Amino acid sequence: MDAFSIPLELQDSVASRLQDMVLETSDAEEFFQELAIFSASLLSPRGAEIFCNLSVVRHKKPVTVACSTARARTMDELQYAFGDGPGLSAMRTGTSVHVPDVSREHRWPQYIRAVADHAVGSILAVPLQLEGASTAALNIYASRIHGFAGSDIARAELFAEQSSKTLRLGLRLARLQEARDNLEAAMKGRTAIDVAVGVIMAQNRCSQEAALAVLRKASSSRNAKLRDVAAGVVESVSPNASLLTHFDE
Repeated sequence: MDAFSIPLELQDSVASRLQDMVLETSDAEEFFQELAIFSASLLSPRGAEIFCNLSVVRHKKPVTVACSTARARTMDELQYAFGDGPGLSAMRTGTSVHVPDVSREHRWPQYIRAVADHAVGSILAVPLQLEGASTAALNIYASRIHGFAGSDIARAELFAEQSSKTLRLGLRLARLQEARDNLEAAMKGRTAIDVAVGVIMAQNRCSQEAALAVLRKASSSRNAKLRDVAAGVVESVSPNASLLTHFDE
């Protein structure tokens, strides 16, 4: 990889833009989407149309976390359906995979035939370094054959190196956001149950244990979650009630 294929001032500009993305996006999904769009804009060879996506393998399952166009997502879904392709190979081996001419490519024959039907001429998949067992790839598709010169490949690899740290941070933010959402849901569910128990105790003049037993019986008979039954009880006595926890903003 030739770092000088991208001028130093542009490298600094790219690093600054990646940092801004983390700070300016409101959640992980928006960050990944901005990264895919920025990748397509930065890496487009002169006079060529390209589209990009970001693929991540976590817990042995590949997923597309963002794409610059719907067409790019389709290319990834084809890889997942056939179980292999340039992006999956790049993630598995940790090395870039270049398909200069789809019509002459003999690897992954089923996938290549399907891709050719979508007017893709060439493909470049560049791995991104993540943490632990997680792997990722930046998949770049060009409509024309030989869409990526050697300098384009070097440029994409340098960009992947720069964006890997930002992507790792984005994935950490996604995990933190998921944990926060799960905890918030659990806390709100617990609040609904506590309030519903109080309502049943007041209505039936019974103990806390007896009120909770009533809720559990209703949950079992309706095949519904306990917190959903509890929320229904609260709604029945106070339709406009808002159950607050310390997570509410």
